[in-house]
Amino acid sequence: MNTSPDEYLLPGGGASINALPKISLHDHLDGGLRPATIVELADSAGVDLPTTDAASLGSWFVRQANSGSLVEYLKTFDVTTAVMQTREGLVRVAREFVEDLARDGVIYGEVRWAPEQHLTRGLTLDQAVEAVQEGLDAGVEHVGQAGHDIRIGQLITAMRHANHSLEIAELAVRHRGNGVVGFDIAGAELGFPARNHVAAFDYLAHEFMPVTVHAGEADGLESIRGALFDGRALRLGHGVRLAEDVKIGRADGDNTFVTLGPLAQWVRDREIALELSPSSNLQTGAIAAWGKDLLDHPFDLLYQLGFRVTVNTDNRLMSNTTLSKEMALLSDAFGYDIDDLEVFQLNAAAAAFLPLEEREELADAIVAGFENE
Repeated sequence: MNTSPDEYLLPGGGASINALPKISLHDHLDGGLRPATIVELADSAGVDLPTTDAASLGSWFVRQANSGSLVEYLKTFDVTTAVMQTREGLVRVAREFVEDLARDGVIYGEVRWAPEQHLTRGLTLDQAVEAVQEGLDAGVEHVGQAGHDIRIGQLITAMRHANHSLEIAELAVRHRGNGVVGFDIAGAELGFPARNHVAAFDYLAHEFMPVTVHAGEADGLESIRGALFDGRALRLGHGVRLAEDVKIGRADGDNTFVTLGPLAQWVRDREIALELSPSSNLQTGAIAAWGKDLLDHPFDLLYQLGFRVTVNTDNRLMSNTTLSKEMALLSDAFGYDIDDLEVFQLNAAAAAFLPLEEREELADAIVAGFENE
């Protein structure tokens, strides 16, 4: 395993955020590679890189991702997916993915990735899923030997700009007994609504497979509405632009009032989790309507209004981040204390694509871990 990540403390010299038990719901496999691994895999695969210096390559990813555009942000994945086209590459990336999560204090993680993007070197869809699961299992065993108990589930992702979603949905169901816990749909959001994939979503509903849908990142309320009612999403991937359906006004003096639109009301009342990723949301311009700084992010507004907000990294490589860092950034911006951070983790436990009893066990582990800090 690599050296420990930077340590993040709660404001005022409080608890180590790194040491707190955490749950990761929105984390892309092809967005979490170690730069050094990319260099090594690229060399063996004959993939050209902007630089072969690992530190410089890490900086290149961050610069490219800081574009303010989801479309430009997604171009960085051309590099990472290029080195993930063989069984050996997928196994290694998945194993290191688990090791990096464990080092950050994660006790349960869901890793999402799109098998259809990993077939250029001869793998089949099923072989790709099996390779990733082999790597995940190896990572879990490795960190377990070091005393860290972690569980990982795969979220099989279809690309919304392609037409393979039903095939990918069938793939997810086929592997649900071998590590797959749910289905996701990702890729370019604007212009590619969830309704384009209704056959896949109908099939998944028939098979009782949990679904999360990227929505409310590069498109607004109509995209979120489609995720919920065409996609039957139990969680919203990002969902940050749901805040467009929240109206804030002023009455007399300094008093303010807040009105939820029907879509926001529906999401809040049904406790549909928002997979918010603060740093990524800044990079892709998802919060451009509110500003360009983390303090402008509607995370706190949604939290204070009672939405089931969760904290996520999205792509640790592109954002140069960890779950601990994201929580620290939010604490600095909004003055959150350890009780707030515990709420976010309990929200994530409740939203995990696991049976009820296992979600309750996760919640108990979160409470116990936070009490010890």
